[in-house]
Amino acid sequence: MRAQFILSEIGVGLRRNITLTIATVVTVAISLTLVGLGLLVRDQVTTMKGYWYDKVEVTVYLCGQTSTSPTCAGKEVTQDQRQQLATDLQATPQVKRVFYESKAEAFTRFKEQFKDSPDLVANVSADALPESFRVKLADPRKFEVVASAFRDRPGVDTVQDQKKLLENFFNVLNVFQKVALIVAAFQLVASVLLVSNTIRVAAFSRRRETGIMRLVGASNLYIQLPFLLEGALAGLLGGALAGGLVALGKYELIDQQLRPRIKFTNFVGWDSVLGIIPWLLVTGVVLSSTASFVTLRRHLRV
Repeated sequence: MRAQFILSEIGVGLRRNITLTIATVVTVAISLTLVGLGLLVRDQVTTMKGYWYDKVEVTVYLCGQTSTSPTCAGKEVTQDQRQQLATDLQATPQVKRVFYESKAEAFTRFKEQFKDSPDLVANVSADALPESFRVKLADPRKFEVVASAFRDRPGVDTVQDQKKLLENFFNVLNVFQKVALIVAAFQLVASVLLVSNTIRVAAFSRRRETGIMRLVGASNLYIQLPFLLEGALAGLLGGALAGGLVALGKYELIDQQLRPRIKFTNFVGWDSVLGIIPWLLVTGVVLSSTASFVTLRRHLRV
């Protein structure tokens, strides 16, 4: 009987304040969608880092005709220097594999990379490109250990780490993630205020009923429970809508647009989305219920 009464009170409250309820659900949904997208960007950055860092190489460029490094002294690398560098690189614990790339091989790769720019290729010769050792690290974070050991060696022009080039790209993605989460935080504050206002209006519109319940000795929980459940329901619906929007965004943007066009990286899977949705539901319910509880303590004191 009590459960039936509470459910009927929830229905009455939702019908009386349908406009505010819809506005609350939409605001919560927008806020949590931004939170979900921020979490999805975080997972995407993590996925891309795992993919790219596994492929990152340190390139040790050897002295050539155009080298200006003091270690080159205006001379090309000698055969003895080249052989010693190869031996020392292979003996370095942080190094997983070493690939030697000659000038001819570098020129072939250059032509492949810039095959759509024939004028550029025509103005570059094989002698203009340096030979190098392309080094695969066991742990890409150990770049500086290898770089410091070989940067000033005779025959070495420069040491370049692809990881540093990727860091700039990942930093941009991290900025997008932070902006999304900051905007989401402001939206969540707006959601909490709107939930509070909705519950306040609901409590005011049913002040006569709650007054009668006080007179007959109803407990605080019994009086407040319908309002708390109204807030929780609004949060749950907002979280569910946000989860659907995040899933739709993943499908439309990543699966339909980016994945078919971008083949050189990995993208987040549906397991990431399925991991985010429960958090959105819980966050929606907890925030809305908390806002309702605080509001009721002020406006339904028994």
